[in-house]
Amino acid sequence: MTEPQIARRFAPGDAVAVRMDTVRDPVGGHYRTPHYIRGKRGVVSQALGSYPNPELKAYGGDGLPRQPLYRVLFDQSDLWGSRYTGPAGDRLEIEIYDHWLEPA
Repeated sequence: MTEPQIARRFAPGDAVAVRMDTVRDPVGGHYRTPHYIRGKRGVVSQALGSYPNPELKAYGGDGLPRQPLYRVLFDQSDLWGSRYTGPAGDRLEIEIYDHWLEPA
């Protein structure tokens, strides 16, 4: 039997924004997406496949349906503003599940 999964919505090069809240999947405390990345815009660099949702598994669930996982690039200056003093081209790449992303 095949596990249920969410269809992939994004492809490399797509602009995305990270959700500020967890309205779609409230799980009560364990979130794999760090606070500092929420509300920020980035670009999908790679689609990694679909995996059980670790936010649901953390509380004894099965993690289904499986969620697409993406690598997303963010400019460091967009994340940290004037606090970032490194080179202008520095970027951060982070893995983010589909339910945290929306089109930008």
